[in-house]
Amino acid sequence: MNFTAIDFETANGKRNSACSLGLVKVENGVIVDSREWLISPPEMYFHPINVSIHGITEDDVSNQPSFNYIWDEVEDYLQNSMVIAHNASFDVSVLRACLDTYGIPNPDFDYMCTVQISKYLWPSMPNHKLNTLAHLFDIPLKHHDALEDTLACAKIAIRACESISAKNMNDLANEIKIKPGKVYNGGYQSPKKYK
Repeated sequence: MNFTAIDFETANGKRNSACSLGLVKVENGVIVDSREWLISPPEMYFHPINVSIHGITEDDVSNQPSFNYIWDEVEDYLQNSMVIAHNASFDVSVLRACLDTYGIPNPDFDYMCTVQISKYLWPSMPNHKLNTLAHLFDIPLKHHDALEDTLACAKIAIRACESISAKNMNDLANEIKIKPGKVYNGGYQSPKKYK
């Protein structure tokens, strides 16, 4: 069970305004590495709503690198990996927008979403928000902290595999009839549900 979990926080409504990234690497079902970056977005505008959600301000990132300067480190975790995120359509769109902004080609990876996974495995829950799932599974969470969210996402993905005895995320995908999404140089495909 090998995958990389990611979570972005953004400064404003623009997808390329990443101001924080959390990343967790899982090997054989065990968290083996975790990283967090504060990021200086291309436009230094922090919308009050975004700040109220994650608490990151312009002052916090004014001396931090822009996305293109951390990309070499990040790419090593993503290239040819299975990538997991909670509400993956958002995080993958932020990643793609940041890459586009700096003229960086997409890496190649498959991805899945723990929202989709949890809706299939635990349909009777009141909702499938990250904090709801974390509470259900006694996972500590400081919500909207990129690293905390990523750790929770990784633990939920591990729990999901364990709950149906899936050996890896591809086995899980087959069991719940979801074709993982793909990001590749030149484009992407969203995860698809099939019968």
